[in-house]
Amino acid sequence: MSITKEAELTGMQNAGTAVAYTLKQMMHYAQPGMSTKALDDYGARILADFGARPAPQLTYGFPGCACISVNHEFCHGIPSGKRILKEGDLVNIDVSAELNGFWADNGASFVLGKDIHQHQPLVEASRAVLKQALEHIKGGVKIADIGHLMETTAKKKGFLVVKNLGGHGIGRGLHEQPEELLNYKNRFDPRRFKKNSVVAIETFIATTSTHATELDDGWTLVGNKGGYMAQHEHTIVITGGTPIILTAMNGIFN
Repeated sequence: MSITKEAELTGMQNAGTAVAYTLKQMMHYAQPGMSTKALDDYGARILADFGARPAPQLTYGFPGCACISVNHEFCHGIPSGKRILKEGDLVNIDVSAELNGFWADNGASFVLGKDIHQHQPLVEASRAVLKQALEHIKGGVKIADIGHLMETTAKKKGFLVVKNLGGHGIGRGLHEQPEELLNYKNRFDPRRFKKNSVVAIETFIATTSTHATELDDGWTLVGNKGGYMAQHEHTIVITGGTPIILTAMNGIFN
């Protein structure tokens, strides 16, 4: 989507606020002993209060409101009453929704409670990679160069990037052009970010795997070589300078 008038920016800001607030509250609400289904139901109620509709359900028929992935699950984890959260779990929540015809996407990985399994360095690396990328994205910048920056930052921190997952355009639908905003440099990709366009930039930072593979449930992705992955995502409007982060609470990176 490209922002062409004030009403479109306002619509995207409202959608961004809905998913950002929902994600933040779900992260605070999560606790050991809770099922991922209970956590998902909580998030669904918050989105409903905004008048927003869960994007994965609308677009793909996903069996849940948000994607909630735990430990070795990289992404697209299905909320379940049988999946009980435990102290020290590496949890990823990916919230996306439609509100009045506008779509936004926001995700974050975090350690539940005490970091007894030492996942925090991976989480912090993912946050740092996203922050670094957002500081350099503006109209005219090559998409592949941002991918290179993301992979370089991850490697400096001792981690890998998952090469078959990436960010995407968004706005009037969950996934729009440009697709495949990858976390590494695709030297065959000549595309550049366009001013006033809306994209979801997301990290896929892993310990041992460089590709994600789908489980038999048809949704959940795990690493081709196991291990763990952290993801952080913001929906942004590209400008001629610092991007507008639509999913940052109070307009500040979080």
